[in-house]
Amino acid sequence: MAWFDFHPHPLCFHPHLMTVWPRVRSRSGLLRGVPTEVRLFTVAPDSQILGYCHWQPDRQRHRTLVLMHGFEGCSDSHYMLGIAGKAWRAGLNIIRLNQRNCGGTEHLTPTLYHSGLSGDFAAVISTLAAKDGLADIWAVGYSMGGNLVLKMAGEAGLSHPALRGVIAVCPNIDPDACVAALEQPSNWFYQRYFLTRTTARLRRKAVHFPGKYDLSPLERIKTLREFDDLYTAPDGGFQSAADYYERVGARHVLRTIRVPTVIFAAQDDPFIPYRIFENPALLGNCSIRLVAPRHGGHCGFFQRPRPNEDTYWVENRLLDVIISGGEAGT
Repeated sequence: MAWFDFHPHPLCFHPHLMTVWPRVRSRSGLLRGVPTEVRLFTVAPDSQILGYCHWQPDRQRHRTLVLMHGFEGCSDSHYMLGIAGKAWRAGLNIIRLNQRNCGGTEHLTPTLYHSGLSGDFAAVISTLAAKDGLADIWAVGYSMGGNLVLKMAGEAGLSHPALRGVIAVCPNIDPDACVAALEQPSNWFYQRYFLTRTTARLRRKAVHFPGKYDLSPLERIKTLREFDDLYTAPDGGFQSAADYYERVGARHVLRTIRVPTVIFAAQDDPFIPYRIFENPALLGNCSIRLVAPRHGGHCGFFQRPRPNEDTYWVENRLLDVIISGGEAGT
């Protein structure tokens, strides 16, 4: 069986089921016995993000994996815990990051989070290299986090010597196309789920920063595009949601990525259209490898039982890539 072959689990025959089932399936004890250190990283003069570090003894001698979750996820998302447990037991250092405001950290920054804050990830990489002496760091991001790590790598080129590679799983490299997909009637469930969580987060945020946000329009907002137009865009310094979506997509900097990079994308992802990966800058960059199974849903990739592996295919494959230094499957 080829390294990159993905064979869907027979119970996950539909992209929506493939997307949802891994998230609701119970996964207990993923970090049992794994040491944990809580740490705050300063990413701007007024902003910190929360990370959970799982160090190997003599951390400088081990490769380090820095993980970033997707939209409305956090460091405790099931895939973050699943990858962390596997990777630590394989001998890697792990840092599970929260984006701004995520993981109960609304009080640590006066800003909202958005798809363009690649500088936050770059700041963490710089800190780990300068303060911890880490010289072999891989960045992994899911969905929105995937866009962030790709954008960071494209902006950095070779300016971060400690950054040795990047992996993005179902990244939203073209936010406007992804939001448009969410607006399709078949995706109403995801739109409602994300919007409910986003508005609830803003209400929690407003408690910590009284008077900063006008919450009166929230009840009238029906789409993420409307939310971004009223809140995300102006908070992030963008003219509108359209301006925000256009400016933050990693598709603009794919051509300048210079470290080994693997992008996992399912061709049947309900709201990350596969056509956005048919990008000359991506396909023409020899540093990037696109692995695109026909099935997998959005970040699901729940596989048929396979010898010596659990059913979380992409977690196992990205670990193969990192351990091999980007050579797995070549």
